[in-house]
Amino acid sequence: MNASPPQPASPALRFAANLSWLYTDLPFLDRFAAAARDGFTGVECLFPHEHPLADIQARLRDTGLSLVLFNAEPGHWAAGERGLASLEGRESDFRHSVLAALERACALGDSRGAPLVHVMAGLCTAPAGSAAHQAAWARFEQRLAWAAGQAQAHGITLTIEPINPRDMPGYLLTRQDEAHGIVQRIGSAHLRVQMDLYHCQIVEGDVTTRLRHWLPTAQVGHLQIAGVPDRNEPDRGELHHPWLFDELQRLGWSGWIGCEYRPRAAPLPDAPGAATTQGLGWRPHPHERSTRHVG
Repeated sequence: MNASPPQPASPALRFAANLSWLYTDLPFLDRFAAAARDGFTGVECLFPHEHPLADIQARLRDTGLSLVLFNAEPGHWAAGERGLASLEGRESDFRHSVLAALERACALGDSRGAPLVHVMAGLCTAPAGSAAHQAAWARFEQRLAWAAGQAQAHGITLTIEPINPRDMPGYLLTRQDEAHGIVQRIGSAHLRVQMDLYHCQIVEGDVTTRLRHWLPTAQVGHLQIAGVPDRNEPDRGELHHPWLFDELQRLGWSGWIGCEYRPRAAPLPDAPGAATTQGLGWRPHPHERSTRHVG
């Protein structure tokens, strides 16, 4: 009886520390070194435009980290805006934010590639199906088509992310099929879906089946994780992340997985950053597979 041919090795999962959520008891620019000390090789963040470009470039160079994703400017965040892509009368502001983000992404890339740029949809309080709601969707898709063309010219990829309405009430884009429908219709290799499994579980559930459905489409550009429902480390709650990590390897996921959660432990005044570090025991060893039994 001939032995079965060896199966190709699954890619090691790559985790990126979200520096807007982790190590928050440290100044933002000090979080890069903390992530590197904890073994991360990639980082992501929300709004790098709030800090001098040269300072972020220096931190990336000094630590050897790659910046893998950040958000385009979302409008007046402190005033409650959560993106410009669907807002009436804000097309000029939207275009400015996209072009600025593309330039920033080009400047913050390295030999391993340039960061993805997340473009936020914005809020829409109009009832679903109303004329105003439909108009917001039309603006969103039309502006994304323009943005994807600009991204192609810069060699950058944009993402859109379904976000649950509990954490962000009124956010226009909440479901995976909505995001994938837009990506399919626009048809650009420079526009992908950012699939946050925390949001997906809250809105739709059945996360394993959704990964099996959407990852083979090659339309998912980035994943993010957090425990559900409390958005702490992914070692408690409704989702069994060891199972999901094994499933991602089975599916051949080779992209980044952003760690966008709040550390459960309280900050330690005498040891800034330690609360995040102490909560990293959930990360699988690069060569470790989960103990899933196959019959």
